[in-house]
Amino acid sequence: MFNRSTHRTALVAGSLAVALGLAACSSDSDASDAPRLDNGDLETISIGVHTGWDEGIAVSHLFKVMLEDEGYTVDTTEAEAGVVYTGLTGGDFDVNFDMWLPNTHEDYLKQYGDKMEMLGVWYDDAKLTIAVNEDSPITSLDELAAQADTVGNRIVGIESGAGLTRVTQDDVIPGYGLEDMEFIVSSTPAMLAELKGATDAGEDIAVTLWRPHWAYDAYPVRDLEDPKGLLGEAEEINSVGREDFAKDYPTAASWIGAFKLTDEQLFSLENIMFNENNGSDPDASAKEWLEQNPTFVDDLKAAADA
Repeated sequence: MFNRSTHRTALVAGSLAVALGLAACSSDSDASDAPRLDNGDLETISIGVHTGWDEGIAVSHLFKVMLEDEGYTVDTTEAEAGVVYTGLTGGDFDVNFDMWLPNTHEDYLKQYGDKMEMLGVWYDDAKLTIAVNEDSPITSLDELAAQADTVGNRIVGIESGAGLTRVTQDDVIPGYGLEDMEFIVSSTPAMLAELKGATDAGEDIAVTLWRPHWAYDAYPVRDLEDPKGLLGEAEEINSVGREDFAKDYPTAASWIGAFKLTDEQLFSLENIMFNENNGSDPDASAKEWLEQNPTFVDDLKAAADA
């Protein structure tokens, strides 16, 4: 997933063109005249989803399923991040569940923040990592150079254009004296295949990874400590709405504000959706996860009412 680059915050011309197309097709209906549910919310809600960002796709479809069960009509549209934020400010989308702060989407917040409503943080440990198999004797990056032979003297990476790859090459490797190790720049699927193969065989391995990711649920892996902080600080993932979102959706806004996912919950949701079901039917995957977590919706409503 991190071929998306952690620093992709500039709008491109193509994104602007799509955004303008969305705006041209939208209709400015008066929310005061629009049909509402018994809970006071507008009946229809549109979710803008960042293309290729698994955690946002997973949570968007989780909310889609939950809201539809409550009688809402829900639309989800995937687009580049710039298009989504432009669409939020233009009224094409009502909500987005994947604003990374304080760094990744900082530019979008500066550009559009006064035209959006911050609805809540639902995950606070989004970060780049170097991970190893759970039973590895290595616990920290500052131990890796001395025990490089344990992991075959190599770190298995992902795509060359990924922000994670750049940080590993430019900061982590020189910062922890890992120049003598082989850094394999490959692809996310290739890295995951090697991770699966090694953990299935009970072998030690080191890979570049990131949180959130379904691999933490699918394989016995853990992060190496980063005492020098070279991989960067953890970020928060926020839900953000268009102007007047809480006014038009007071009940949904309260649910979104109370919404939180633990590592275990998020990783298992992503694992079902993108690994076990190969991303083929996100709604069905979200329903499957809810069946495995039968108290989740009631717990969420209770938290919102507290």
